[in-house]
Amino acid sequence: MFFWDYTFVLLIPPLILALYAQQKVRSTYKHFSSKYASSRISASEVAQRILNAKGATDVKVERVPGQLSDHYDPRKRVLRLSEGVYKSPSIAALGIAAHETGHALQHHAGYFPLQIRNTIYPVASFGSSLAFPIFLIGFIFSRQGPSILMDIGILLFAGAVAFSVLTLPVEFNASRRALDLLRDGNYLKQDELAGARRVLSAAALTYVAATAMALMQLLRLFLLRGSRR
Repeated sequence: MFFWDYTFVLLIPPLILALYAQQKVRSTYKHFSSKYASSRISASEVAQRILNAKGATDVKVERVPGQLSDHYDPRKRVLRLSEGVYKSPSIAALGIAAHETGHALQHHAGYFPLQIRNTIYPVASFGSSLAFPIFLIGFIFSRQGPSILMDIGILLFAGAVAFSVLTLPVEFNASRRALDLLRDGNYLKQDELAGARRVLSAAALTYVAATAMALMQLLRLFLLRGSRR
């Protein structure tokens, strides 16, 4: 009943947004994966050239299995590109590789929002996994007002929400860096940059949807807590 109470309607708009964002990412990525950059330089080579030019020579570029599994690992200083991106000279591949390179450069430069996000990640990860079970136990067994377990659950989930909110400026900044790097390095022409921007904008929408969902979940917890008064 906890998961299907009246507050569940709050999750419908962000859920619709999330489904739309996923479809948008797939379709945009597919479209621009078939359009090659005039430079014909592979995504991995672009990433490596940018890293070297910016002095981040300690960052390795590796290939990983999967589709759209691209990410930067700040702990190991490794930029991992998926199989469909690593060797591809497509507009989509270069946009994605430059975005992840943007994260590596954020780390290299000590970009403050990224430092904060990396610092709270362990707490946010711990909180997101335990928040709902703890809150649910408190919700079920509370009889005379909100229980301390409900408050602990809300506090833990608030940390996860903070992490999600902090992710937005980090991702937007990485995308801005990516487009500037691709333009300044002449890896993409002006009309090709528009395609890379569409790919990155679609990806950014998934983070917006995730943050909206997290905020609605937090509001839902507060409403359920209030129902126990």
